[in-house]
Amino acid sequence: MIFEFATATRIIFGPDSARQLGKVAEGLGRRALVVTGQAPVRVQPLLDLLTVHGLAVVSFATAPEPSLETARAGVALARAHDCDLVVAMGGGSAIDVAKAIAALVTNGGDPLDYLEVIGAGQPIGLAPLPLIALPTTAGTGSEVTRNAVLESPEHQVKVSMRSPLMLPRVAIVDPALTLSLPPAVTASTGLDALTQLIEPYVSQRANPLTDALAQAGIVRVAGALRRAYEHGHDLAARTDMALASLWGGMALANAGLGAVHGLAAPIGGMYGAAHGAVCAALLPHVMAVNVQALRMRAPASPAAARYVDVARWLTGDAAATAAGGAAWVAALVADLRIPRLAEYGIGPHDFAHIIPRARVASSMAANPIPLTDQELTTILTRAL
Repeated sequence: MIFEFATATRIIFGPDSARQLGKVAEGLGRRALVVTGQAPVRVQPLLDLLTVHGLAVVSFATAPEPSLETARAGVALARAHDCDLVVAMGGGSAIDVAKAIAALVTNGGDPLDYLEVIGAGQPIGLAPLPLIALPTTAGTGSEVTRNAVLESPEHQVKVSMRSPLMLPRVAIVDPALTLSLPPAVTASTGLDALTQLIEPYVSQRANPLTDALAQAGIVRVAGALRRAYEHGHDLAARTDMALASLWGGMALANAGLGAVHGLAAPIGGMYGAAHGAVCAALLPHVMAVNVQALRMRAPASPAAARYVDVARWLTGDAAATAAGGAAWVAALVADLRIPRLAEYGIGPHDFAHIIPRARVASSMAANPIPLTDQELTTILTRAL
């Protein structure tokens, strides 16, 4: 058995752990580009921690779905102020664009030089600027992943820059930062976290370390997501979700994903739909179609038994079936009021454009079984 596992150099976890930001940052740089979401006022106390510890701060607010132009603008700002540190405070989008900026400042060139699928795919050769990541949502796990997802409106797709060198230097995961999340964001990001635990567990590249993280995370999401959605200030539920998101990021970075993310990449790029909500809408249908495809074409595949494991962890029922696990997720998606794909203007006439783009998405390669065009069509039809 041979596998590799890599994650952020240092992880600090726990309620109020964000208070350590200033002390951590002062050991890594003196001039920080701070990448935030669109409401930087939410993280003003964290910005104050940096200035109290003597750092100069340059703020850069990102769009909800950052594009290549967003990354270019951030690089220009960092260079103009001679920044030697990047701090990301926000959801997965803010952290992803921060990772891209940190890498581009030191390596030079344009994002298209390094992007997968639509770009030249050149390797990141030089260490990026040191990066500290503080997630304010519990979903993407971007604080411990080695890629940065960027949207290319020209190509109508979301694709990644990717390198082990892009792993953040420090991840500070403070569940208290998620207490103010509205229910809709809690739902979409929480189901994204669940997706990023299930897909690595059934992935063709799963390994014992990612298996352990996936199992622990799936059990926590099953017990905590509804509570966090219905009672946003339940710190215990928020802590469980923050842990699950962290573990999902570690799992996906080392075992890959699958058809949910393979389909979500072009859908997000073509329709401007939020990544987490799209993954949530697709997840139960990808699970059901994968289970059926494995039963028909690869019944001896380890993934077939793994979907039964997932069902038992989700439901708490030792007799649960793989199909029952998909049904449990479908009920959760409905209860958490996740928008269906049709609400983004997607219809059957779009499938011929989505499916070819999904096939070349990097995430699709790790799906437990190759899916036919008809099976991908079934998934999209059920998600409308």
